[in-house]
Amino acid sequence: MFVDRSMTRDVITIREDATVLEAKGSLEKHHIHHLPVVDEARRLIGVVTDRDVRSALPSGFLNDAESAREPERISRLKVGDIMTRSPVVVSPTDTLEDVLLLMERMPVSAFPVVDEDKKIVGIISTRDLMRAFITVLGLREPGTLLCLVVENKLGQMKRIVDAISEERIPFGSILVARTWDEGKRAVFPYLLTQNVAHVKRKLEGMGFELLNPMQWALEKPEQPDEK
Repeated sequence: MFVDRSMTRDVITIREDATVLEAKGSLEKHHIHHLPVVDEARRLIGVVTDRDVRSALPSGFLNDAESAREPERISRLKVGDIMTRSPVVVSPTDTLEDVLLLMERMPVSAFPVVDEDKKIVGIISTRDLMRAFITVLGLREPGTLLCLVVENKLGQMKRIVDAISEERIPFGSILVARTWDEGKRAVFPYLLTQNVAHVKRKLEGMGFELLNPMQWALEKPEQPDEK
């Protein structure tokens, strides 16, 4: 899945000579959290966020003299004074997996998308990512998620798919994840039906271990201290 298929294309931008109050108004008007800052050729030169704007505006802890000076200071404050210059960007040909890993490493919730000329062509946010994966996983359709623990060897996935397909039950999606038992994997079929009792019995009869999906641990469980 590529970024250009899931990014927001109609990007609201701002110039660096705009005032901070103009940036605040644009963020509020469009209900967004990030404003790419561009030059006259729409080349990206920075990003300003709602957090940047809040930090630049006066707090409630000013004395009378400081409060009196604030209107003049704010009127002179420009986007270029508070924006993040040379922000991290992604390409339209990057994958959504690339973006997820980047978001995990960095404390940001959106990345500008730029072409080879550094011109802004989109923005991709956590909301865009969620929408993409909800669609891919078929979660908009009602169904049931199963969790099977299987041996990590060839042919296991085919056995599961064949067994479920024989019952004429459609798949929304199927995922494979790690488990913390050596030599095993967790398989998550999302089935587009609520009637799965007979499928569970069939899979258990084939020797598969079924878990409640909520019992699967994303992180490795802590081992008790040995005494």
